[in-house]
Amino acid sequence: MEYVLSERVKTLKPSAIREIFKFAADPSVVSLSAGNPAPEAFPTKAIAEISAQLLEKNPVGALQYSVTEGYPPLRQAVSEFMKNKYNVGRDFDDILITSGAQQVMDLFTKSVCNEGDTVICEAPSFIGSLNSFRSYNCRLCGIPLESDGMDLKALEKALQTEKNVRFIYVIANFQNPSGVTTSLEKRRGIYELAKKYGVMIIEDNPYGELRIRGENVPCIKSFDEDGIVVYAGSFSKVLAPGMRIGYAIAPKTVLQKMIVCKQGEDVHTNSWAQMVACEFMTKYDFEGHLASLREIYRKKANFCMDLLDKYLVPTGISYQKIDGGLFIWCRLPDNAKISMTEFCKQAVLNKVCVVPGNAFLTDEAEQCSSFRINFSTPTDEQLEKGIKILGRLASEVL
Repeated sequence: MEYVLSERVKTLKPSAIREIFKFAADPSVVSLSAGNPAPEAFPTKAIAEISAQLLEKNPVGALQYSVTEGYPPLRQAVSEFMKNKYNVGRDFDDILITSGAQQVMDLFTKSVCNEGDTVICEAPSFIGSLNSFRSYNCRLCGIPLESDGMDLKALEKALQTEKNVRFIYVIANFQNPSGVTTSLEKRRGIYELAKKYGVMIIEDNPYGELRIRGENVPCIKSFDEDGIVVYAGSFSKVLAPGMRIGYAIAPKTVLQKMIVCKQGEDVHTNSWAQMVACEFMTKYDFEGHLASLREIYRKKANFCMDLLDKYLVPTGISYQKIDGGLFIWCRLPDNAKISMTEFCKQAVLNKVCVVPGNAFLTDEAEQCSSFRINFSTPTDEQLEKGIKILGRLASEVL
């Protein structure tokens, strides 16, 4: 039969990263394209212990339906952690446990946007969130990223000229894909502009605990006295992504609508996973675990940057040093004899997968000379092999 698809999904395309995963499944290919946590970062022993105890002592609670807002003890634990450590959460805020942080973007967009409304994003930005916004027929407006965050002049111009701007989407810490960390000055600037023009902010912070150098920068949500910031957090990078536990801290009025939308999507987040996360946060050494993660990623990031300095920088490819997160954004030289997309295709033919930069733009047809690599998933041996191949390829084609 002829299938009739909805107008709002006709223009959606598969994730470029997921498409690249098809090549990465080949065991002979070195994948620098994923965004997965390092396998050694998973606290598998603790998760097994907690799960066994739950299924022995409270099997019905772990396996039964639950409330949409989330497992109450986990909501309490996350609220206290975020308030005590980051000063996030006010009397007008509440918390919702979601099926991964990705669901925060979906629920919030569904709650506040009509078709044709504008969402302002960093350019480049996380493709998963961009596709969530696209799925509601929002118009995306990309603001160029500088070395310390959004170009504030361009942001204000967009707020002045774009129609029906509903919110600004920001990944302030170790941004995916660029690795950029937004400075405190620019975080305050973004907040003040949002307040001035009457729009909200989604602050997406999945990588905030993975700082490998420097001091923490206060969250935008930490100085939200006006109820205009939705904070999206996640256990995916600090516990296990397969458990699909995220959370939103947001003004109660907005959160109530997000809760109703979630009831129509998946009723509630996985009960067992929420209980495991709660036990791990409250009865194990959570801060010690976070410190061990930072050490794992510090070693892997420094090793990767050393390899880039050795094999790619001499060919003219450049990158910005990162202070945390899982990604490094590499840029071809201005005088390159080959396009970025062709370079990425040639890399695949040479058994290395990286992600072409245009996949992260609000307009994928826009010119881009950058690509993203991930250092958390591959082993050190795979990382060195892959970057060596990229360096040899760059020497040949650039």
